[in-house]
Amino acid sequence: MSCPFFLEVVVIHLLAFLLFRFNVKKGITRLRRTFANLERKISKIMVVYKFGGASVKDAASIKHVARIIADTTGPLVVVVSAMGKTTNALEEVLNTYYNGDQATAIELLAKLRQSHFEAARAILGDEAEETMHRLNDHFVEIDWIIEDDVHDPYDYLYDQIVSIGEMASSTLLHAAVVAQGAQAAYLDARAVIVTDERHRAASVDFALTQERITKQVSDLQVDHRVVITQGFIGSTRDNNTTTLGREGSDYSAGIFSYCLDVESMHIWKDVPGILTADPRLFDNTIKIDRLSYREAIEMTYYGAKVIHPKTIKPLQNKSIHLHVRPYMQPDSEGTLINDDGAMTYPPMIVVEADQSMLYIKTRDFSFVAEQHLKEIFRLLDKYHIKVNMMRNTAISFTMSTNTVASKLELLVADLRTSFDVDVESDLELVTVRHYDQATINRLTEGKMVMYEETLRNTHQMVIKDVPPLVRK
Repeated sequence: MSCPFFLEVVVIHLLAFLLFRFNVKKGITRLRRTFANLERKISKIMVVYKFGGASVKDAASIKHVARIIADTTGPLVVVVSAMGKTTNALEEVLNTYYNGDQATAIELLAKLRQSHFEAARAILGDEAEETMHRLNDHFVEIDWIIEDDVHDPYDYLYDQIVSIGEMASSTLLHAAVVAQGAQAAYLDARAVIVTDERHRAASVDFALTQERITKQVSDLQVDHRVVITQGFIGSTRDNNTTTLGREGSDYSAGIFSYCLDVESMHIWKDVPGILTADPRLFDNTIKIDRLSYREAIEMTYYGAKVIHPKTIKPLQNKSIHLHVRPYMQPDSEGTLINDDGAMTYPPMIVVEADQSMLYIKTRDFSFVAEQHLKEIFRLLDKYHIKVNMMRNTAISFTMSTNTVASKLELLVADLRTSFDVDVESDLELVTVRHYDQATINRLTEGKMVMYEETLRNTHQMVIKDVPPLVRK
């Protein structure tokens, strides 16, 4: 809250006190005028809402989200993900096409297009025709690609095809919000979020992006209270679509929040807020009411799925409050993330499944030195592979990473030109923030700890299931 805004609140309270004491008619008129000015200022405070795929998974969900948006007051930017499992479905279209089966890819796309048409009819009834035309225009962009032979690299094609999920969902949500009577504009995020050409993991040009977002959102909000746009996607200077990384819509919302210098950002989820662990994996989880930026960025770095890892930085840089709220209970406070956070935290658990460990060894029994590490990390960068844990000994380097089969196979093949490499998969990486021994003991029961590491408030371990020995 700005200083002048705070002073106005103080003045209002002071006037109310004086009026109560002296009953001055002129003071009453002035107080009413001050309240009116204050109300106008409050109505101009911009916020950003982000809705994920689960919150727009079907027509009923989209209508529910549209009501949440229509019930807000003041300027609002809405960032939306693709519907439900649409991203997975588009990945299947891409993989089928890339592997040479164009007929099946066209068939899969037709089913996806039809499901979006059906959602449009369920939302808009007899008024769906225009929206269906707009949806079809998006899917035609994929038609043009998959009706031809494969000519482009996989990552480039991924961005051109999979990005259409966000274009389609935002088209449906925009139509639903307008049907609710709200003044809503549609903004193509590819026109404002400018990135480099690193497909599937693009970096944002913040200077140019801020210039474009500020101008276009400002222009749209002359006549529209709400601006609806897409998460996850951007564009190069040459207008080639890029994506910001899987589940990158949170980051997109963070970019809009930073560029517009908003009062707060709200991520709407299918959970009550940020919990101490994934409720799909653990019982007795509890909601954390307040979290610091530092704590949030630690949790996302270690693999917590509630917020995309890159989201926190742009918000923290401008002290923008982040609220994680349940879309099925829109009046709930959820979790607030800001500079302060809570005084203390309970143990918080993050589990990353599908882990692989790589044991990389020199062939001539020489020490693992700087030149060896340089080569290992050059290859990690080449294949865009993140290291979750690592340790080096005299003649070996051990690391754990998420198992992405295609990338891992290429990495291991390259490493084996210089090193001996063993790979162990089907592992879990477990991170406990603010750990205690009792929690660690419960998590390792019936497990083999491959290796572990403790750093200040964080305990990490790579584990695997061990069948219990049963005496014959």
